[in-house]
Amino acid sequence: MKKIFKIIKINLKGGLANPSPPLGPTLGAIGVNIMDFCNYFNNKTKDNLNKLLFIHIYIYEDKSFDFKIKKKSIKYKVLKLLNIEKGSSEPNKKIIGEINLSDIYKLAEYKISDLNCFSLESAVSMIKGTLKSLGVKIKHEKKN
Repeated sequence: MKKIFKIIKINLKGGLANPSPPLGPTLGAIGVNIMDFCNYFNNKTKDNLNKLLFIHIYIYEDKSFDFKIKKKSIKYKVLKLLNIEKGSSEPNKKIIGEINLSDIYKLAEYKISDLNCFSLESAVSMIKGTLKSLGVKIKHEKKN
């Protein structure tokens, strides 16, 4: 198993990686062959052409590489759901919106594979923490 030298987190459009900034200078400074990465990435992501992908690039000590496509962040999904651009500047004082508990469970199911947890309940707990830091209130649904 190769030892990871560095992990780069970056957003790239599927099938459209090129050596221009920010990718080229970032990989070049580490000593990775930029065109090899671009060709590899573009070939692997051609089914997601022009779709913004959140990826982690794993650079190994021998300057070889691999990448993994990650799911969109909880912050991104919540702000889109609430149709707002950014979180609260004072999360404990200014509430920017409310989200249903059922939506939190949907988010947890969506993101659990990227989170460092083993159960849906722990994923929900992590998401509640993110919501609190964004200034989003949890709306508890009434049961009939």
